[in-house]
Amino acid sequence: MTEQNSTQPPSNQDRVFIFDTTLRDGEQCPGASMTFEEKLEVADVLDALGVDIMEAGFPIASQGDFDSVAEIARRVKNASVCGLSRASVKDVDRCAEAVRHARVPRIHTFISTSPVHMKYKLQMEPEKVLELIASSVTRARNHVEFVEWSAEDGTRTEHDFLCRAVETAIDAGATTINIPDTVGYTTPDEYRALFEMVRSRVPNADKAIFSVHCHNDLGLAVANSIAGVKGGARQIECTINGIGERAGNAALEEIVMAMRTRADTLPYVNNIDTKLLTRASKLVSAVTSFPVQYNKAIVGRNAFAHESGIHQDGMLKNAHTYEIMTPESVGVQKTSLVMGKHSGRHAFREKLKELGYDLGENGLEIAFTRFKDLADRKKIVYDEDIVALVDDEIANAHERIKVVELTVVAGTKGPQKAALTLDVDGELKTHQATGNGPVDAIFNAIHALTPHDARLELYQVHAVTEGTDAQAEVTVRLSEDGNVVSGRGADPDTLVASARAYVSALNKIFAKRGRGPLEAVASL
Repeated sequence: MTEQNSTQPPSNQDRVFIFDTTLRDGEQCPGASMTFEEKLEVADVLDALGVDIMEAGFPIASQGDFDSVAEIARRVKNASVCGLSRASVKDVDRCAEAVRHARVPRIHTFISTSPVHMKYKLQMEPEKVLELIASSVTRARNHVEFVEWSAEDGTRTEHDFLCRAVETAIDAGATTINIPDTVGYTTPDEYRALFEMVRSRVPNADKAIFSVHCHNDLGLAVANSIAGVKGGARQIECTINGIGERAGNAALEEIVMAMRTRADTLPYVNNIDTKLLTRASKLVSAVTSFPVQYNKAIVGRNAFAHESGIHQDGMLKNAHTYEIMTPESVGVQKTSLVMGKHSGRHAFREKLKELGYDLGENGLEIAFTRFKDLADRKKIVYDEDIVALVDDEIANAHERIKVVELTVVAGTKGPQKAALTLDVDGELKTHQATGNGPVDAIFNAIHALTPHDARLELYQVHAVTEGTDAQAEVTVRLSEDGNVVSGRGADPDTLVASARAYVSALNKIFAKRGRGPLEAVASL
């Protein structure tokens, strides 16, 4: 049954709560950290999307994390705002302080329960773990009405001990019990049976909502999440684009659209406005510099693209032949408006709306100027060109270092040269460098203007569209003192895109240092 003729169940008992952890678990993905402003932007989109609970961060991890959680708590209008806390007094109290201004504050505390975690990570006996569960949940409940407790590595926990731990947490006041598949180890049948077992064996199980949290190490995160719901869970923890540690988390957009499209076999309702899924996906991809794979379900570039002649013929006769959901249902327009140098500001604004962007007047003006420049250099500007252009603008909007001017001399006779001007906190600085190739010369010039010890781990180029005049989209990954960040840049000139990408990543490095780029160039 397709989404067009499926029906929603009338009973509230099948309401499933969507717990989004993009800003916490998603940001823990190496290289995916966000700035304060970017976190607020993502929080606004998640709130508009309709998530029920937004895990905004890990308040005790750093002052920056605390500040962003506190500001999100004040800012969010609809969702419950949650902070993560280990099973310690300091963690719980710091978390409570961060979320206290939320419309509906929540504390999410956790501790490991599997034999391998208790022995090697915690180095604690089971009875001590039970004591910490009781004390941390009780303390959290003294601060807020809604407390979630998680059994870290729950799917590898012995069943008898897991039941004791869950019963202890509920007795102490936990309103939500999360049994996560922390290492992506379980399978759908096992996970469903686990929830059925716990809910039948724990005497006070009816006093709490059960939650799933699945990692994707075996590619089963979405399937396991749905299986957990079939086993009685009524909260799903997930992230936009499935970002997260290692292989990532269950993807919010895939779970929500599976339930919507197959309501005949998945009779559960949620509060997500699916037309905003593509917008949310593009924003998270832009601020984390994590591109969405072309064949990604629901929000990938090819999710509603048809190239095969047989498929095209079927689509022309009836879209349902090859599409089980409509592009419009996830915020994608079925038709493509070709943009070029004769297009006006109004047409550009409408195109941005079609692609899921809502820029302010200043942002629109900057993006339109770059679009006109691009249109003068390309015969046809495709949707993908505009997406790359706007994502690049969004990613670089709050950067303190910006590329102003670049001139490169390259050819068969070296060394290659790059003359670069950067805007560093409003001050223009210029340097000319040589290198073993034009990209090396550019990066040497950037290093001279902004001294740093970051190591280049990845330099990747791909064409946004087809043709020799295609825009280049460059990804640069830098690491320094254990911090790994990624930056992206887009431009028809691959060398300019390379400079933008390196500078984008460098901005994130300086942000993590906690000092401005001008301090790094003070000695020049």
